Amino acid sequence: MTDPIAARISLVFNQAFVVTHQTVLCGGGAEPLYAPATDSTPARIVFTHDYPASALHEAAHWCLAGAARRRLPDYGYWYVPGPRDAQQRAAFFAAEADVQAVEAIFASACAVRFVVSADDFAAAPADLAAFESCVAQRIAARRSVGLPPRARLFYAALAAAFADERR
Repeated sequence: MTDPIAARISLVFNQAFVVTHQTVLCGGGAEPLYAPATDSTPARIVFTHDYPASALHEAAHWCLAGAARRRLPDYGYWYVPGPRDAQQRAAFFAAEADVQAVEAIFASACAVRFVVSADDFAAAPADLAAFESCVAQRIAARRSVGLPPRARLFYAALAAAFADERR
């Protein structure tokens, strides 16, 4: 069953970017995936199952990825599932802090609850607290400095589409 909020998030994203960036956001994936555009198909951002938080998270990755990264499967990033060693965890946290900050801002636009995700059940409580603090600092910085253009456009579209839910 499709989550109605996830479906609306996808619709808002697709209306904003399918023509201008040949990119679509769709749910139903067992795992998140980014597939670049081909000559015959638009780029696809697949989020996990039909979870609104996953949709917002994957959209944040896309909104932050530069043009070169958007030509690569999964933006050319590595992914090591948990449990991670300390070095892998630090790399994951460094790569994810700004993405999760942008996700949190998107979540606020459509009244979706945001929860910081370390994606590693073996992470020590002190590591988790440090990561949560880092994400909170990035949220504050993004709210102060602003979002990059695609993220700003998506945020505005979400805010308009979900205005009633935020009241």
